[in-house]
This record gives sequence, C-alpha cells and structure tokens, in this order.
Amino acid sequence: MVDGRVVVTGATGGLGRVLVPALAARGCEVIATGRREDVGRLLVGPGITFQVADLTRDALDPLLVGANTVFHLAALSSPWGRRSAFEMANVTATHRLLKTAQEHGCRRFIHTSTPSIYVDQCHRLGLREDSPLPLHGVNDYARTKLAGERLVREAASADMATVVLRPRAIVSPFDTVLLPRLMRAAGRGAVRLPAGGQALVELTDARDVVAALLAACSNADAVSGQVFNISGGKPLPLAHIASLVFHALGRPLLVRSIDPNLALALGALAETLAWLWPTRPEPPLTRYGAMVASWSQTFDLTAARTRLHWTPQHSPEEAIEWALQGVHHA
Repeated sequence: MVDGRVVVTGATGGLGRVLVPALAARGCEVIATGRREDVGRLLVGPGITFQVADLTRDALDPLLVGANTVFHLAALSSPWGRRSAFEMANVTATHRLLKTAQEHGCRRFIHTSTPSIYVDQCHRLGLREDSPLPLHGVNDYARTKLAGERLVREAASADMATVVLRPRAIVSPFDTVLLPRLMRAAGRGAVRLPAGGQALVELTDARDVVAALLAACSNADAVSGQVFNISGGKPLPLAHIASLVFHALGRPLLVRSIDPNLALALGALAETLAWLWPTRPEPPLTRYGAMVASWSQTFDLTAARTRLHWTPQHSPEEAIEWALQGVHHA
C-alpha cells in the first residue's frame, strides 16, 4: 500500500509527471524533486510540493524527513555523455539517497533501472530478469544504471524494502526520446531504419509503468531485493511503430533501409569524431542507437505478473494515441 509521505525523484521527467499526480490522487503527501524548476512549479497542487535538489551534492535530509517511500526515477538517461557525469547521476546520487533514506527510517525504496543493460549486437527474445548480460555494457548509461540497481538491491533489509523495475521504451505525453524523434522524422517525411525497421520493440505506456511502481510498493516486503522487467508485452516492428506515429500525424511514411552492421560502424565513426571535437557534442548516431534499432528485444513478464500481480493494460496503439493527444500540452 502506498501511503503517507512519499518522495519522487526525477519528478519533472516523462514518467515522474505521470506518477506524481497519481500518488496525490491516492491521498499521499508527495515531495517531488527534479532538474527542471519550471516544470516542478506546474506539478505543485493539493498534496504536492516541489523541492529543488541536486542529488549528487545537496543535503538530502529535507527531502527524506518523515518519508515512508522513495520512488527513485532520477537518472542521467542519454546515449552520450561523460563517464563522470553518468557515475555521479546514476551511482553517487543513488548511494546518497539510499543512505539518507535508511537514516530517516524510510520503509520502501522503489528504483527504476533500465533494460538497456541487456542491449547487445544480436536479437534478444523472451528476456528474463536473470538472462545473461553482455560482458561489457553497451555504454556508460547502461553500465552505471546496472551499478545503481545493484546498490539498491544490496540495501534491502528488514527495515527498508527495496525493489528495482526495468521499464522498456516508456511512452507518455512528456516523452523526450522516442516519440519526439519520430515526430521530427515525420516532418522530414522519411525515416532511415536498420534492416528496414524489422527489429521488435515493446513500447510501455507510462500509465502501466506507474501501475507497476505502485504494485512494487504494495508488494515491497514480499519481493524486497528483487528486480522486475516491465514492458507493454506486445512486440511490434520498429517500422510499424513509426507508421502508427506518422499516420496519427497525417503524414505518409517512407522507410529507408540501412544494413545494421553499417549503421553500427557509422555510429562508431560518429562517436569518434564527436570525441575529437573540443565540445564533444552528441553525434547524430551512436553505437547504442544503432544497436537498439537493429536488434529485437522482447521480455518475459512472468515475474511481474506472478510476484507483483501486475499486467500491462494499454496497447502500443493506445499509448501512442494518448501521448500524441497530450504532447502539445506537455
């Protein structure tokens, strides 16, 4: 059961902006924090306050005093960036938040990780939580998120239950990753996809992720220290997902195919050139982006269904329609 004072980090992100009002609607006192103070002010309402905090440096006691539950959504989520920045945002911040939560007697710590830790140069179907991981993570984001989730699982105790979720390809009106990129492509009238966009992707409606977070909280004592894959459960080819977005926007879709290995090589070249540039800008294509678009990733949701008693309720089509209807008001 979710009750009392609840802290949500990453509250101004695409998932946080759906979770925070859902918690307030359940009668929780929500303390929200995030990077964007302008968005944070929009969240404030009955039962919701917003506090600016740098999780890597600021004292976290003001956030955690009296909190029963922490939903830790904050992360540096990007295919590109400095290793030190990922370490600070995804490992150091998580460690500091765990420590402060323990000191203040917090009962539950629910953490969002990522299925990017599974990404490899091959199709991966029916992934379970204990499926083998690549010897080396695909990038610093995946490596540091895996390190962060290990900290969370190791912190599980009789005093504080911890649960880790790995939600896949979250879709919401506040999405800043998948849908915006497809919308920009719609403006150009075409999208270039490895293997013509045949890689399977399981989109996940943010409302379903919120339901999974609430289920993890309600069952935290029984599943403490465990990790769960979360997805919409309906794999679709990436080209079909693009067609849904283009159709909703009233644009014809033209898919231009590129060989997956060529896309990977171009991503590696673009990264090398970006590292040589003084400002190290994010390249237009990365190895991570090429791999995610080239090879399928699907999930076995048995653990979430049986232990969290959670099942996705929204189809990819419903998720895209909901997100596009609200995106202009985000």
